[in-house]
Amino acid sequence: MGRYSRLREIRRMDPARDYEHIHKLISQYEFPWDYAQGVSIAFLRDYGVPRISQLLDRTQEFERAGQKRYDDTLLFGFEMAQDGFDSERGRAAARHLNRIHDKYPIPNEDFLYVLATTVVGPKRWIDRFGWRPLCATEAEALALVGHKMAGMLAIDGAPSTYAGFEKLLDDYEAQMFAYDPANRRVATATFRVMASWYPRPLRPLVARLSLALLDGPLLDALGFRAQPRWVRAAAGRAIRARSAFVRLLPARPHRWPALPKPRSYPFGYTLDDLGPHWARSRPVRPLPDEVPLES
Repeated sequence: MGRYSRLREIRRMDPARDYEHIHKLISQYEFPWDYAQGVSIAFLRDYGVPRISQLLDRTQEFERAGQKRYDDTLLFGFEMAQDGFDSERGRAAARHLNRIHDKYPIPNEDFLYVLATTVVGPKRWIDRFGWRPLCATEAEALALVGHKMAGMLAIDGAPSTYAGFEKLLDDYEAQMFAYDPANRRVATATFRVMASWYPRPLRPLVARLSLALLDGPLLDALGFRAQPRWVRAAAGRAIRARSAFVRLLPARPHRWPALPKPRSYPFGYTLDDLGPHWARSRPVRPLPDEVPLES
């Protein structure tokens, strides 16, 4: 396949009908590495909101089992989407995620914001660092995936357009970003997980380069100083050099999707493995569209 053959295919699609397929093409074929980096940045943005990071800090999940917490978050999204959101696999993953969230009194607006980071984060990363920017069809497909997930997770008020998600995210951050010690603790635990993927001598450099990719408001909210200009420039040049190389490669073959390789589950996993150990003892409630109408 030619490098831009899938882009031509995607532009002929209707995002309202084909958003699940387009999402799979983005995350597993066109931009698997970049999509994952965008989701990782989305994690960090969540920590800029004190009441979100305070809850995560109280659970101590990132301190005790940060790699598992990271893997589980990615795997929930994968399980919901892989066979289709309306498949039994996708719906079972949504029910399991809901029973975890039901334990905590999380405001709807916080759920909306976290969802928005998973829509906006990957697009902003890909547009900044990917081997090509996303087209309008791809952006709207990401938004419709977010809207679909909101319906399954009983999150009210989710936009159905990318512009709507972007405005929601920017407005929420302008109002809610603020420094709190919990922000820094949870972010530090996450950086520790990310750095552990690399050989020990490289870990300090990886941490500095990761910080260099974050914007000023997020750094302030997390309690980290901005990296020197040369470090920021070096980080950007390194990633863009990778993208320039990827641009020269042929398109990923259809038989070779980029699937998750969770470090926490080298021998595979089941849905019940995902989430805290106590989740399996909690009741499972129906999804919103599974609740029978009252007569």
